[in-house]
Amino acid sequence: MTDPVFALVLIICAFVALLGVRFFKTLDSKLDPWMTPILAGVASGVILRLIGTTAPVAIAIMLTLAALYVRLTGHESEPIDGMLLGAASGTSAAIVLIVHSDIECRIVAECLLAGAVAGYGVTFASFHVTDKMRQFIIDAITAGAAIGLAYVPQLIPDDRATAIGAAILIPLIAVITVFRQWPDVRAELSHEASLGFIKDADVRRTAHPILRLGGGGWTDRKAHREFVRLANKIALRKRQQRNRPDEIARLYQVEIIKVRMQIQEMSKIDRDVVSASNSAEVPSDTMARSK
Repeated sequence: MTDPVFALVLIICAFVALLGVRFFKTLDSKLDPWMTPILAGVASGVILRLIGTTAPVAIAIMLTLAALYVRLTGHESEPIDGMLLGAASGTSAAIVLIVHSDIECRIVAECLLAGAVAGYGVTFASFHVTDKMRQFIIDAITAGAAIGLAYVPQLIPDDRATAIGAAILIPLIAVITVFRQWPDVRAELSHEASLGFIKDADVRRTAHPILRLGGGGWTDRKAHREFVRLANKIALRKRQQRNRPDEIARLYQVEIIKVRMQIQEMSKIDRDVVSASNSAEVPSDTMARSK
């Protein structure tokens, strides 16, 4: 397989892996959050083509600008989501940049690494910092880190191995982060259970990365996944709330209350379905005994 074909196949595989990992993290299969970073990545690739450069420093700067654009216009996310969306921008840019290039695999690696770092850093600044000057400082540091990491593939002689490594490393980091976060999510949901908004039995199977993929004892597996998604949104908003000014924290609190009402209603509907199903079985048993 020639390098151009190999690079294109790797880009497709990277996209699929990013989609899969984000679904594993959020249980959200909607493609809307991906549109802005993908288009921003394509635009970055086109601009670099027009400028006539594929230098790592230029790639890193353009993808950092793309990440800033996504932060301003895209869906709000936390740092690890930002990393996945930034990597999506990188793969989109790579599609444009590998055309008529003789270092296709190296470009894929550079774009993936720079995009992931840019997406993570820029989203981290938005997620954890409210002061605009501090955000700007973190954004500048992010650009420097993206430039530094974009140069790493040039230090490794095997371009194919480097590109494969980058395509594997980024989703792997995201999966590891999901498992590292789940005790925090469980703690937030345990607090919700103590307040009576969810059942104690739902806490672990809603927070655990593996258990939440199942039906959770619900009659409707899809409804359970939506319940999990909303419950984890509450946990996320509660974490975000602690880093925001009072006026923004109040907006998050309004959203938390709204989502609490949704999951309570969903849980009630499922209990009603189970009760109706059980009551429908009782008459036949009763009749059988009466005979």
